[in-house]
Amino acid sequence: MGGPLGQHQKWSHGYFSFPKLEGEIAPHMYFKGKEHLVWSLNNYLGLANHPEVREADAKAAADYGMAYPMGARMMSGNSTHHETLEKGLAEFVGKEDAFLLNYGYQGMVSIIDALVDRNDVIVYDAESHACIIDGVRLHMGKRFVYQHNDMESFEKQLERAAKLTEQTGGGILVITEGVFGMSGAQGKLKEIIALKEKYYFRLLIDDAHGFGTMGKTGAGTHEAQECVDGIDVYFGTFAKSMAGIGAFVAANQDIVNYLRYNMRSQTFAKALPMPMVIGLQKRFELLKSRPELREKLWEIASSLQNGLKENGFDIGITDTMVTPVFLKGDLLEATSLTRDLRENHSIFCSIVVYPVIPKGLIELRLIPTALHTIEDVKVTLEALSVVHEKLKAGDYKENVAVA
Repeated sequence: MGGPLGQHQKWSHGYFSFPKLEGEIAPHMYFKGKEHLVWSLNNYLGLANHPEVREADAKAAADYGMAYPMGARMMSGNSTHHETLEKGLAEFVGKEDAFLLNYGYQGMVSIIDALVDRNDVIVYDAESHACIIDGVRLHMGKRFVYQHNDMESFEKQLERAAKLTEQTGGGILVITEGVFGMSGAQGKLKEIIALKEKYYFRLLIDDAHGFGTMGKTGAGTHEAQECVDGIDVYFGTFAKSMAGIGAFVAANQDIVNYLRYNMRSQTFAKALPMPMVIGLQKRFELLKSRPELREKLWEIASSLQNGLKENGFDIGITDTMVTPVFLKGDLLEATSLTRDLRENHSIFCSIVVYPVIPKGLIELRLIPTALHTIEDVKVTLEALSVVHEKLKAGDYKENVAVA
């Protein structure tokens, strides 16, 4: 009952799943009435409660209300503010045009649905985000999955796709991520693009975690890897570095125009409300004009990751700000360790177990932000070292006592 993620809901709901963090969005918030140091919010640049952002949000809501503009953009819900934001985003990520999307998850599903038909073949990374998986599932043609970031496996699937499209007359769409949100690994964009010389395909990347955090200007993982032109369709969300809601897709003019008129999730949905769009404009302005925010994010991320490695923790192959901590243990040990962290050390971070990761592993997923401090890092490293020793000693084989 409850499915893979909901099978433990009777005892996990409200604590391990659907927890309530209260107070101002910040590194220190309240959980169950007690202040915690929080590493679970994708507020990378600290814009969620930035004074200029709060002021812009409030003024736009007062000026326009939450209803304006009314209707889908194709019919009656378009505005100059929507178009201005699109133009700025396209220029920033190095593409001709961009199209605003109401939500990141449904946006990616709908992009995939619009870009391919039954004659086309999709080739995608095995560790793609759920929104990509769901988009691929809607595809009525063939799809081939390659092992995560494995270029040998990737080329084998490309070969299969190429042979099939010779029969169907369709094309190949390759999908990967700029930054994989669970492991922190970057997608091998340059290596994928290099294979365009041998196989004809178009490349779509989901850069939800890379937009605003990666590259010299924060334009994304494609900027960091110096392969902007090789990306055919770029997808970024506002829910991470911009601490907002919605997303965008950027590409050449022809592709974006096609998506404007064929993305069903946008054609038949009300436009993003004006206060959100104006608030996003302010967030975007700060993202571009305040490089010190991104620099502070990376200072905290580097300090945290270096400290973890120095203390003997396995953080995988992350080379981004996403910081996984991999431990060995079962579900009982995972829940006991997490409860110990929260109740006895006031550290709140996300816990990931099977079926999201293989059995026998526990992942603590830490998300640094520009608002965290070096002292926050120090406190966290000390707490993690304590619980790691207890885990290795077998102390979590039974439910941990709460101080």
